[in-house]
Amino acid sequence: MIDKPAGLPERIQHYYGGALHDSVSGEVFDVLEPTTNQNYITAAAGGKEDVDRAVAAAKKAFDEGPWPHMLPRERATILNRVADEVAKINDELAAIESFDSGLPIRQAKGQANRAAENFRFFADLIVAQVDGAFKMPGRQINYVNRKPLGVAGLITPWNTPFMQESWKLAPALASGCTVVLKPAEFTPVSANLWVDIMEKAGVPEGVFNIVYGDGAGAGDALVKHPDTNLISFTGSLATGKIVYGNGAEHMKHLSLELGGKSPAIIFEDADFEKALDSTLFGVFSLNGERCTASSRILVHRSIYDRFLEAYAERANKIVVGPPSDPVTELAALVHPEHYEKVTSYIEIGKHEARLIAGGGRPHHLPEGNYVEPTVFADVAPDARIFQEEIFGPVVAITPFDTDEEAIELANNVEYGLAAYVWTNDIARAHNVAGAIESGMVWINSHNVRDLRTPFGGVKGSGLGHEGGYRSLDFYSIQQSIHVTLGDVHTTRFGATGYSERDLGLGGPSA
Repeated sequence: MIDKPAGLPERIQHYYGGALHDSVSGEVFDVLEPTTNQNYITAAAGGKEDVDRAVAAAKKAFDEGPWPHMLPRERATILNRVADEVAKINDELAAIESFDSGLPIRQAKGQANRAAENFRFFADLIVAQVDGAFKMPGRQINYVNRKPLGVAGLITPWNTPFMQESWKLAPALASGCTVVLKPAEFTPVSANLWVDIMEKAGVPEGVFNIVYGDGAGAGDALVKHPDTNLISFTGSLATGKIVYGNGAEHMKHLSLELGGKSPAIIFEDADFEKALDSTLFGVFSLNGERCTASSRILVHRSIYDRFLEAYAERANKIVVGPPSDPVTELAALVHPEHYEKVTSYIEIGKHEARLIAGGGRPHHLPEGNYVEPTVFADVAPDARIFQEEIFGPVVAITPFDTDEEAIELANNVEYGLAAYVWTNDIARAHNVAGAIESGMVWINSHNVRDLRTPFGGVKGSGLGHEGGYRSLDFYSIQQSIHVTLGDVHTTRFGATGYSERDLGLGGPSA
């Protein structure tokens, strides 16, 4: 018998038009608990008919409701109430998120605060937002009329799901859009908490809607729906390419965050202990299931052997255990399908490189999706474990001799989301950071983010950037309006008696 956390519904239903609904087809899917892989709850399995109804509710709320027309301060007040409601459920959310996704409870406890901060941040931003006005004295004034784009389709991943949902919901709602959220099918349970949060905060009916299901059913229908004006998607590169193609028919606005294979470059003059701490945290926190994980560590050859020894020693001491145990540092992977993927890469790595830590299941955890912290050394640049995203507690370490070689190794993958540079040489730090093909670089730090900065990648890591004003830009139309203040001379086609100026012979007109 699974000891489920308190506060769970009997089953998870779609939510649209201000009410809960079963799937039109009546279909459901099982949600598995990752330490035993037993089903503990069922969720409505959405398809095209369910998405049609949710989008219709969102479109009605956008076309007829007050939300897009509220003053920024009015929307901000409601967003702050959303944040207040999120903050109230910190312990409940942590227990559900940890149980559902396998996230260690000590890491899950921060998710509500992060989610609440996303709403507070965008509430502040829309009140402070300024759009441009451009004057041509006596002739014309031009200004930007910012309007919400419409119905936003939000497709979120299974790692830290509630916080990731807030990262899309907050700017979409702040901009005046209405939304249909499609959570990941592996971890749908915490998304159910949004229903009560939105209702208590006073979000108008139809502004927030949610449809559960897999990518082929609910996700595909949401992307293809003619009335979703934009899609914000976080997930794999393979799925992102499908979303990109399917969004083209209706020329949807797209934001695609597609993961990464991020390098951490450690130079010989780096603070050794800080680099060691950061790169261990960067790949093994959140069970290694993070898009910005520093899963490729490039180490200067002069400190390479020392680093390998220290890294392997620390990796072997990482506490692997149940998600609910407060001392656990690494817990169960999210789902048996993902467990199979990660362990298959570990087996590949054993034939490609030198295994110096982990590589199997912890002996004291005979069931569930547990993997030891796994470290490979001497990894060649063409190895699959160097090139491909594993999305688990597996790291590849490779030596380099020169700055140029480090940059070449860093860029020699399909992805380009994040990167990390460790050096005390200021010029080198900036020059190397600028040469790396990635959307984000941290110098002498793991990924501590300022919410005002752009988040996104290049190459296979995605399309577009969100974060700060860039998020508001994505969810908005920026309409240029031009107002004439004086006489406008227009060449009179079809009239007689042209002057030289009419024929364009009198010099520039502006």
